[in-house]
Amino acid sequence: MQSDRKSLSLAWFLLLILTLIWGSSFLLIKKGLVLLTSGELGALRMFSAAIVLIPIAIKHLKSFTKQQYFFLFIVGFVGSFLPAFLFAEAETELDSAMAGILNALTPLFVVIIGNLFFSQSITPKSTIGILIGFAGTVVLMLSGFERDQLVINYFVLYIVLATIFYGTNVNIIKYKLHGIKAIPLTSMAMAMTLPFSIVYLFHNMAFVDKLSWQPEVMISLGYVVVLGMIGTAFAMVIFNKLVQISSPIFASSVTYLIPIVAVVLGLLDNEVLHLQHYVGMTIVLLGVYITNRK
Repeated sequence: MQSDRKSLSLAWFLLLILTLIWGSSFLLIKKGLVLLTSGELGALRMFSAAIVLIPIAIKHLKSFTKQQYFFLFIVGFVGSFLPAFLFAEAETELDSAMAGILNALTPLFVVIIGNLFFSQSITPKSTIGILIGFAGTVVLMLSGFERDQLVINYFVLYIVLATIFYGTNVNIIKYKLHGIKAIPLTSMAMAMTLPFSIVYLFHNMAFVDKLSWQPEVMISLGYVVVLGMIGTAFAMVIFNKLVQISSPIFASSVTYLIPIVAVVLGLLDNEVLHLQHYVGMTIVLLGVYITNRK
């Protein structure tokens, strides 16, 4: 009983830390994009995260089976590498607060992917919640106006795709990599993406030239390095630990809280949200709540 209480307390503590880290990551992406392209930001973010964890990954090179290495590779790409690029590209046309709101779709895809590929049951109530959540996404897609004309913001779909990858990642960790400690798991998954980040950043030297001729780019670089080391490497260790000591749905429920932090920071950074944004956010979170409520 006491052990269960400690696990529950630890789970809630980790959830709070993740909320603060990931809730602020959308603003860091926005700041990084001032002088970096979305591709440079995504690659630099993953490069920073992998570099921090490489020593731990090397230490555990012989700790995994061939099958586990396959799933670690998938986790590294769908759980971190591809979403890093997708969120960066999305925020070239979306405010950081909006990105944080849409990230709340993750628990819906945890349920959907779990049902489709991991033999997890899905109830009629969950189906209703999923439909409501997607209705909120449509509201957010239709929340732009130019000269009184309705504008569909297709950049929302980049984040939808990223949350599909997140939902896949959570299920793989829980059902295919169960029993591997969080730090070795995260370190190896991140390390396996490092060569791809290096190739992207340095294949045509444009990134290096930018660092040489634009000293002010170092400010954006600083934001992204913090994002990579803290918001990706450190946060993924926490998240993977949370998945292991709780459940995929509890772990992904961090996305209930992330929009609050993202919206507050966005408003403090002079972003403007209109009524339809709040309506869309409320519908999305309602759908997530109904889907996951026992």
